[in-house]
Amino acid sequence: MPKKESGRVRKDKNYVLKMVKEKDVKFIRFWFTDILGQLKSFAITDSELEDALEEGMGFDGSSITGYQSIEESDMIAMPDPETFEILPWRPQEKAVGRMICDVLDPTTGEPYKGDPRYVLKRTLKRAEEMGFDHFYLGPELEFFYFKNSEGTEILDKGGYFDLTPLDVASDLRRETVFALEAMGIDVEYSHHEVAPSQHEIDLRYKDALKMADSTMTYRLVVKEIAQKYGVYATFMPKPLFGQNGSGMHTHQSLFKGDKNAFYSSTEKYNLSKEGKSYIAGILKHAPEMCSILAQWNNSYKRLVPGYEAPVYISWAQRNRSALVRVPMYKPGQEKATRIELRCPDPACNPYLAFSVMLAAGLEGIEKGYELPEPVELDIFGLSNSEMGEIGIKPLPGSLGEAIALTEQSELVRNTLGDHVFNNFIELKKKEWDEDRVQVSTYELDKYLPIL
Repeated sequence: MPKKESGRVRKDKNYVLKMVKEKDVKFIRFWFTDILGQLKSFAITDSELEDALEEGMGFDGSSITGYQSIEESDMIAMPDPETFEILPWRPQEKAVGRMICDVLDPTTGEPYKGDPRYVLKRTLKRAEEMGFDHFYLGPELEFFYFKNSEGTEILDKGGYFDLTPLDVASDLRRETVFALEAMGIDVEYSHHEVAPSQHEIDLRYKDALKMADSTMTYRLVVKEIAQKYGVYATFMPKPLFGQNGSGMHTHQSLFKGDKNAFYSSTEKYNLSKEGKSYIAGILKHAPEMCSILAQWNNSYKRLVPGYEAPVYISWAQRNRSALVRVPMYKPGQEKATRIELRCPDPACNPYLAFSVMLAAGLEGIEKGYELPEPVELDIFGLSNSEMGEIGIKPLPGSLGEAIALTEQSELVRNTLGDHVFNNFIELKKKEWDEDRVQVSTYELDKYLPIL
């Protein structure tokens, strides 16, 4: 029988085999992630499961973006029993299960250095060595529904928190929440976002590795339920010109045992020295890790003034134009003390994004970075000279600029490891080069009549 930990069932190999038999599971999908955060999958039958749980399953790594070259392509997908769930949108007779996998090197049996999940595990190990038992995350993932994948025809003209017939996607969100909960993912709330046809479903905070797994699952569930209803869901950061883009504001905190390491009853802003230095680390390293948090050319169409996305490097409590926000402390809510990083978007690779966030914060703690005073002014209303006077600098303005900064970053290289770092840089440079030589409809409309 599976053991219990902290009042919940711990899933192990025996649990998985038992559930597969009891629930009439015929197929089990093995999921893993490439360097760019795209979900990969293959399926085995129930008859192969017991051996797969012991030895893993081999696959061709040379076909996975950012993995191995063709002459050393063999990889092992080792399923993590803790991630076993039954896919609720598949038939429940001869059901389909899934497990998220760690990728191993077949020659040594060691974790594969190109596996993003391993990158996060390695970064969490560093936090543990510094005395932090938990890195909790609560991301807010926004997305759009469109009528199909061929264009951006919206479903509604609703606005923020609308509860009217304008919000025609409420049933889509409702079924998505049910599907997420059926897969063991706790949801805090869901609502219509600011832009037309834009929505948000917020996940309840949990440990970083589980949250990264949940984020990958979330993105697929949203798309699967949308497809079921004949519409298309996208996590593209900025699909509509003149409207807000989709962000992934990420709430985060560090705990020592059951004590929130960010909270202090005596320090200014109720932030401990460690909490302040963590924020300072995020602020200092934000430019060089921006390409990981906002990794697509399209991401930088979102990170522009005027659409609620952060552009300038500062922190605040109430000011939502800042890069980092610290929600106000409420008496008796010490465990809720946290920071909110606002520049990531939901199309990033969560394993890598969570890794660099944590690494930057830990660097701040380790080296005792000093936190500047908060900026509670509307930064978008300041002139360049006014921002210069108070020391506010901008985030990178393009993927090309962001990659150039990342390429020089010792912090990001050490966090990702040489394999992931070099491959990521190469892939992003290629994307930037492909994008910058394109001739857009805007350019044709603007220049063709006059030049």
